[in-house]
Formats: sequence, structure tokens, C-alpha cells
Amino acid sequence: MARRSIPFLKQLLTSPSSNLTPTRSVTYMPRPGDGAPRPVTLIPGDGIGPLVTGAVEQVMEAMHAPVYFERYEVHGDMKRVPLEVIESIKKNKVCLKGGLATPMGGGVSSLNVQLRRELDLYASLVNCFNLPGLPTRHENVDIVVIRENTEGEYSGLEHEVVPGVVESLKVITKFCSERIAKYAFEYAYLNNRKKVTAVHKANIMKLADGLFLESCREVATKYPGIKYNEIIVDNCCMQLVSKPEQFDVMVTPNLYGNLVANTAAGIAGGTGVMPGGNVGADHAVFEQGASAGNVGSEKLLEQKKANPVAVLLSSAMMLRHLQFPSFADRLETAVKRVISDGKYRTKDLGGTSTTQEVVDAVIAALD
Repeated sequence: MARRSIPFLKQLLTSPSSNLTPTRSVTYMPRPGDGAPRPVTLIPGDGIGPLVTGAVEQVMEAMHAPVYFERYEVHGDMKRVPLEVIESIKKNKVCLKGGLATPMGGGVSSLNVQLRRELDLYASLVNCFNLPGLPTRHENVDIVVIRENTEGEYSGLEHEVVPGVVESLKVITKFCSERIAKYAFEYAYLNNRKKVTAVHKANIMKLADGLFLESCREVATKYPGIKYNEIIVDNCCMQLVSKPEQFDVMVTPNLYGNLVANTAAGIAGGTGVMPGGNVGADHAVFEQGASAGNVGSEKLLEQKKANPVAVLLSSAMMLRHLQFPSFADRLETAVKRVISDGKYRTKDLGGTSTTQEVVDAVIAALD
């Protein structure tokens, strides 16, 4: 029986139908008016921010994407995000931004944290995955880090008790823990992901991280089709650098998520190629996924060799969020073609190309 089936299998494998590669999925049916251009608030930011967000503007124009940008100058040394910027994001619902420098020490608070609180962008999402043609130490990496964005160590509640003694409060609430867990499981469910891993340090911070874990466990019971497990953050870091392919969706409190996302990005190809965004019930802000290097250096800016890939892929995420799937697919496919071809790569990916050369290559690769 097995021998008789061999000719049939050969015929099946060599038949024209087996080599067909679908060029289009089942069509997207828009609602009337969905093609109307959408306004997007644009914050170029500091350092290389204007360079990489400018790359997005060029590609959007080349695609004739149905978006237009409302540009605002915001810089990390400002005391507050200007009110007109907040109002623009509230009106448009969507923002694309470059990196904002955060001064070290002193009394200036992070404008990134201000934005997240003002707009209640409680979920940060960073997608860390292998790009075809880009060599990395590990293969089959496809991790989504979902980080609580509004509390924890980023609560900003610090004071000097007596000279030489500073107290910094970590705030964890059931409300925020539950909603980030719900978002992580909902994301996994909607994107056909199989596992959610909660990252914690409940062996030491028994009440704070214990509450976070308790919330994750409660939400997990409502998604029996998704595997749930837990990992201590220090073990998580070790496992990430040794066997990253074991992770799927990771849900974390605020500080751990920042560390885990940047580590995962470095493993999968570098912070310059990993997309991400911040989302709440009403608004979304898209930016380079991992925060390391999002402002760049003066030398990188002078040479105009910043890597635009992360922000280009983040803008593809933005286009899907705006329900423009075909434009998102075109942009993502073009970026992946350029990376796979290997001719145009910035220094962080082993090449010598300028930002503009990469942008021109992406535009040329558009379908």
C-alpha cells in the first residue's frame, strides 16, 4: 500500500496546484467612507526621531496611504507635553512618535510617562521576531511582550525621608493588573497565540507581585484554550537568552516589561527593527518597540544612518489599527524584502547604508 502511494505523492507534490502561492487573502470589505484619509498626530521627537519619522512620511506618500499627519514639536527637556498635543491625540485617536529624551535625575519627569498617563495608554506592546535574511543567534523567535504601562515603579512616588535616604514606592493595583492581563489574553485569542507567560518577582515582593499574579490567574481561567504559565523575572532573562523560542505572549508589570522587551529585541535582531505601540481604551501611540537607542547618538544623526525599520514596521501596525490592512501588508512586505535582500542595511544590521538609502529601497520594493 505504501509503495503504491509513492507515485501519487510525487504527482501531488509536482502538480501546478501545489506550487500556487496565494497573492491575496479573502477580501477586506470596508464600510462606506472607510477610505477617507485619517489624521494622525505626529511627534518627531528628539535625536534621530525626525529622521525615522520622516522616513515614514515618505513611504506613506509613496503608497498614497489614506493618512495625513498633524506635526507637533515636543522635546524631552520640556516640563510638560503641550496641551494642544494632548488635544490633537484625543481628537485623532492615533499618534506616531519618535523617541523623546528623558533627562537623568533632576526634577524633570519623563514626557513618555506623562503621555501614557494623560491618555491612559495602559498597555505597551512590543513584537520581537526574526526577520528573514537577518542572521541572529536564535531562530524561530516570535515574542510579544505586553507590559502594564501606568503604575509599578513608574508611579513617580519618590521622596527623601531624611538626608541620604530616599524612598521610592512601587504601586500595584488589582484594577490595573486585571486589565493588562485581560488585554494580554484577548490579544493572544485574537491573534491565534497559544501561550501567555506572566513575568513576576512574587517570591520577594509577595504582596505587590502576588496581586499581579493573582489577577493573571483569574483572567487565565476565562481562556481555557490558551496555555498559561508563570516565570520569575531573573529566570525569565536567563531563559530568554538561552531558549527564546519557548516564549509566545508575555505579560509583565511596568519595569520588568521594559527590561524583557529590550532583551527580547536584542535577541531577535536589535532594537532598530522591532515595532511597538501603546494603547488604551480610546487612543494609541505607535513608536519604536524597544526603548533602547530610540533617540540615537549625535554621530548617528550627523551621518544620517539611523535605522528606520522599527518605526516603519510600527507604522504598519498603525495602518492595521486604522483598518487599512492592504496598505499595512504592502509596507511590511516591502520592508521585509529589503531586509532579506541585504543590499541596503544600516550599521546596526551590519551594513553601511544611510537612512535615506533604506527608505528609497523600501519605496522601490512596494507592490
